[in-house]
Amino acid sequence: MPTSTVKRTDLIFKKDIDYSAVMHKIMKMGKDEFIEELIDSGLRGRGGAGFPTGLKWKLVKAEQSPEKYIICNADEGEPGTFKDREILDNAAEKVIWGMTLAAYITGAKEGFIYIRAEYKYMQTKLRIAIDRMEQNIKALGIKFKLDLVFGAGAYICGEETALIHSMEGYRGEPTNKPPFPVTQGYLNKPTVVNNVETFVNAIIIAEIGAKEYKKLGTKASQGTKLFSVSGDCCKEGIFELEMGMTVQQFVDEFGDGDTKAVQVGGASGFCVPRKEFPNTIIGFEGVPTGGSMKVFNSSRSMYNTLENYLIFFEEESCGQCTPCRIGTQQLLMGIHAVKRKEKPKSYLDELLKLAQTMKFASKCGLGRSVGNAFGSIVTNFREEIIY
Repeated sequence: MPTSTVKRTDLIFKKDIDYSAVMHKIMKMGKDEFIEELIDSGLRGRGGAGFPTGLKWKLVKAEQSPEKYIICNADEGEPGTFKDREILDNAAEKVIWGMTLAAYITGAKEGFIYIRAEYKYMQTKLRIAIDRMEQNIKALGIKFKLDLVFGAGAYICGEETALIHSMEGYRGEPTNKPPFPVTQGYLNKPTVVNNVETFVNAIIIAEIGAKEYKKLGTKASQGTKLFSVSGDCCKEGIFELEMGMTVQQFVDEFGDGDTKAVQVGGASGFCVPRKEFPNTIIGFEGVPTGGSMKVFNSSRSMYNTLENYLIFFEEESCGQCTPCRIGTQQLLMGIHAVKRKEKPKSYLDELLKLAQTMKFASKCGLGRSVGNAFGSIVTNFREEIIY
């Protein structure tokens, strides 16, 4: 086994933080000053999209509405991702205080943690942590009420506007942007929607400062990331690592010695083949990820993997827009037809064009991301689709 070059950290699950002291520090610093600190830290959304967190908070703070909301997106539905569950289970206070920090900075008075239905078993623990936070912030003079909202198992509700629709009692469907949630979000009011891990990183930055935080990761991908590692690997589980490592470094640490592909970012991410391991960076300058890292060795059929992803996307499409609703069906039927020799090998090129069209024409990230796995698997493992 090669010597490990993966840099591990332990910030996210670090215990014994005086959150009241951290909030006092930020209150003394000033709201605008902390926003600049957050922007300078380079923190970007940890759900996968990677929008600059400081900028999002700055936009919501600038809105003049007396009603603003903070929403934590804990609808962890990406296949192969289970790191938010671990955070909520073992570092719930960091999430809650990260949301409190966002509320103080933006002027929001109410917030919600939107949790996938399968995580209802955490309800009691989370409510105890929320009650503890609300008691502590009274002494700080901060008014912030936090509650839990549970989803019903729809993958599409991981998309922020579909999540907001679900919270409002409507069918979970994405909306056109603009307007963005920062101006017209929950109940048409300015809203911060961030991932579980993003709020944790925000409170970490408040504690240690942007200067220390920027020592981790790379210039384009600063800080740490939780990775959900599964598949054909020598180590499975959740690991906090610095951003910016190569896939080769990741495989040297977690692979089983026969890794032929790594699916970075779950079903909506990219499948990286062995030949591209050394030159592919896991980060915003390479292949970004919400945390899922699925490892495949030579015994695995990439055709079966692709088929599994397409069945998933076809099932989870909300059906609102034609490119996604029909496109997912056609891609699935297309690879079946090629496999059964009902279509020529060249038909895969037509399917690649369809996937590319979906990337530009679909209404939300679900339809736009189908082409990531489809294109990378068909391009790099074409022989497994054809034969």
